[in-house]
Amino acid sequence: MAYTPSITEEFSHSPKLSPLKHSSVEISPKLISLPTKYSIEEEARANHSREFSSCIPPSSLQKTVAELVGTFFLVFVGCGAVIISQDHDLGVAGIAIAWGLVLTAAIYAVGHISGAHFNPAVTLAFATARKFPWKLVPTYLLAQVLGATLASLTLRVLHHEKDKIKLAVTQYQKPQTSDLEALTWEFIITFFLMFNICAVATDHRASKVITGITIGATLAFNAIIAGPITGASMNPARSLGPAVVSGVYKNLWVFIVAPILGALFATLVYSILRVPEPEKPEEGEV
Repeated sequence: MAYTPSITEEFSHSPKLSPLKHSSVEISPKLISLPTKYSIEEEARANHSREFSSCIPPSSLQKTVAELVGTFFLVFVGCGAVIISQDHDLGVAGIAIAWGLVLTAAIYAVGHISGAHFNPAVTLAFATARKFPWKLVPTYLLAQVLGATLASLTLRVLHHEKDKIKLAVTQYQKPQTSDLEALTWEFIITFFLMFNICAVATDHRASKVITGITIGATLAFNAIIAGPITGASMNPARSLGPAVVSGVYKNLWVFIVAPILGALFATLVYSILRVPEPEKPEEGEV
């Protein structure tokens, strides 16, 4: 913006005037930097350029890459915390905080590009609720699964021991936890997660500033209550990645079916609470 100093501002090039010798002060017009036609046109051009650039939506490739990178971050840090906890006891709370913080960071990092799904269940639920185009679903799912698999493969390479990646595989112990109980746990915690995503990310009445914090916190407390029982997946890609790299596919179907059903049901329930967004008045209307 063109800089226009106040006429009461002291100029370093002006001689110091004594109030005893001068009853009035005349300020030369040369000392006042008023906006010129050129500076006004430049400012208008700059504002137009900023508005135009903010209106350009990201391409499908950019969205896909953002999903891949975001899912990689999520699984690398979250599963990495699970693996490290074997030698350095982080505890359930420590692992949950790691999951929550990395999700929060990833949402703020690429949420404005891809929407920060990082989860096939979220993508399918949004598409079913007509909040996301179906034509992008295959590329999003592929990016999420690939990101989770690459993150798991990287952890396996960095930790040298091949069996360590098995620690990140989501499992539950029988007979303490049956298949039905595991399904119920994963359904409920995914419902909580998706319900909050719908509330803070898609409802025009919600504050978008705290979106990442709210969703990250939801993931964290879900991990605290369900982590010791099922591993608290809530995300088919998070379970598929370590399973593919480790070769352990036991009970994998539970961590694919339950999150998808939980997310779909959450979008259905929240649609009851949603109200239509008011139309913006056109220019000139009062």
